[in-house]
Amino acid sequence: QVQLVESGGGLVQAGGSLTLSCAVSGRTLSDYAMGWFRQVPGKEREFVAVIHWSTGSGNYADSLKGRFNIFRNTAKNAVYLEMNNLKAEDTAVYYCAARTSGTNDFTYWGQGTQVTVSS
Repeated sequence: QVQLVESGGGLVQAGGSLTLSCAVSGRTLSDYAMGWFRQVPGKEREFVAVIHWSTGSGNYADSLKGRFNIFRNTAKNAVYLEMNNLKAEDTAVYYCAARTSGTNDFTYWGQGTQVTVSS
């Protein structure tokens, strides 16, 4: 089992920055990829970014490249999402998720953290 706990959400003005954290416990993560997703009520969950734990390489939704940055701290067993130049449309609940490398399905999910961007 992998347990994921997000933190760092809140209210921020448009143009501002916020960094979300996801504390990971329960497994050695060398064989995992960690992702961030977001969801607005009434809409489908949207992929934001993914990072491969072993290499630190990341991939992003095309629309978010250049503004969002995913990184991990192996000593703290945590993954982060740095969000810059935030826009009102970035308002959503952000979820941390984990999947085994080589698979496509994220098996483990956190409870989510709300990010609200005021315009």
